[in-house]
Amino acid sequence: MPTARRIAHEFLERRGLTTIFGNPGSNELPFLAELPDSFRYVLGLHEGVVVGMADGYAQATGKPVLVNLHAAAGSGNAMGALTNAVYSRSPLVLTAGQQVRPAIGMEAMLANVDATQLMRPLAGWSGEPSCAADVPRSLAQAVFEAELRRCPTYLSVPYDDWSAELDANAAVTLDREVRRGLTPSEDQLTDLVEQVKAARNPALVLGGDIDTAGLFDRAVALAEHLELPAWVAPSPFRLPFPNRHRLFRGVLPAGIASISTALAGHDLILVLGAPVFRYHQYVPGPYLPEGSKLVQVTDDAGAAARAPMGEALVADPGVVLEALLARIESRTADAEEHFVPNPEPATAEGALHPEQVFAALRDTQAADTSYVVESTSTNSAWWRQMDLRHESSYFFPASGGLGFGLPAAVGMAMGRPDRPVVGVIGDGSANYGITALWTAAHYRVPVTFVILRNGTYGALRWFGTLLGTENVPGTEIPGLDFSRIAEGYGVPATSVTELDDLHAQLKSTSDGPRLIQVDTQPTTPE
Repeated sequence: MPTARRIAHEFLERRGLTTIFGNPGSNELPFLAELPDSFRYVLGLHEGVVVGMADGYAQATGKPVLVNLHAAAGSGNAMGALTNAVYSRSPLVLTAGQQVRPAIGMEAMLANVDATQLMRPLAGWSGEPSCAADVPRSLAQAVFEAELRRCPTYLSVPYDDWSAELDANAAVTLDREVRRGLTPSEDQLTDLVEQVKAARNPALVLGGDIDTAGLFDRAVALAEHLELPAWVAPSPFRLPFPNRHRLFRGVLPAGIASISTALAGHDLILVLGAPVFRYHQYVPGPYLPEGSKLVQVTDDAGAAARAPMGEALVADPGVVLEALLARIESRTADAEEHFVPNPEPATAEGALHPEQVFAALRDTQAADTSYVVESTSTNSAWWRQMDLRHESSYFFPASGGLGFGLPAAVGMAMGRPDRPVVGVIGDGSANYGITALWTAAHYRVPVTFVILRNGTYGALRWFGTLLGTENVPGTEIPGLDFSRIAEGYGVPATSVTELDDLHAQLKSTSDGPRLIQVDTQPTTPE
């Protein structure tokens, strides 16, 4: 009779989950034994890096990814990175080894006490098989829950279960299929179309889910078709609209009153593929400008339920996009050029201004480059200088959890080897996921890391001015040399202080990872 391990491996192979990101401990070894040659195990040196790489891989492929963690301690190490995966809605399937069943209740070393509660509320579903015969079904549920709900899931498995021999009932799981469909009714579509038609001055607000779903180009088509000014919802983790398009109005600020001010004058605000809204700094005020109505379309029922205002339609935004394109006559204005030029980059003395760095990236890198960005204090400079016209061009930590950038760039490059990947990382952020450099070197992942070194936690210092707490300790990090750190992990690296040198380095190519450290002037997000 087949073992639980054999059935699990076959199920994962049939579902295409053959790339495993992990950092195993003793409890996980029985699952990894006899792993078929078709599987690829990607080792990370810290669990936070493991989850960050898997998050990048999942966002690159659009498919569930298996993560292999160690019991409670390893799972705990991963939780910071998991916050980002939750809000990027990445379908990660986290598995963790558990002590043998007779030892769990007595809390033996490496027992995962109350394993199903450990990752709550971050994991959208968590479980532990009731017995060895339940392992295949539980694993299937973890995968299907991740797919259907687009969320991380967590499964703890006692390690003595993997070698248990199971009867034919357990193998039935291999043939399961679970599908998802969220097509709005005809009445719902008609009502929404009529609201857009009747609006005097409608506006479009797009979220990262639009890019996740492959709707980047269709969102552009809708904005052009109806001449809709387009904003990106606050705190974006992906870019759903070209940032130099003539209809682009920018990323909405993350304060209540600030959003209301930005959207003033619009009687209908149509939000597609975004929560309403991911606020950050607390700026109280009216949720919406006077005379405005908001309609949200999202396939995330939780986001629809918790919104404080407006109407919500829980449906596939792609279906709604197509209905609006097909049922409303074009209002496209004559425009010779859809894209506007970038301003001249700001300069600085003694170091490069971040705008100079981003302009250099724009001018030297391929137009379809995917950028993984984790440099919060340079947001304003980024949007001024970059010209991103392709889907899957921009990725940012969805929950603001540091340590996303380096690992996610590695996972992104592994998941989409057909596109160049550049990680743009602040020196404060880089330390949280630094061991990802070893994985990049070990697997020769073709990714470029650009480290912006200014010796400070720039975003933290900016928040200090907002909160009136400027003079606090812990906001400066001098003395770091990432070129030397990278070489220690096996990644070729160089340090740059001059613009011409930066251009030359960025124009060079490599068939593996490389790191460019650039000294930059401190800036603020706004």
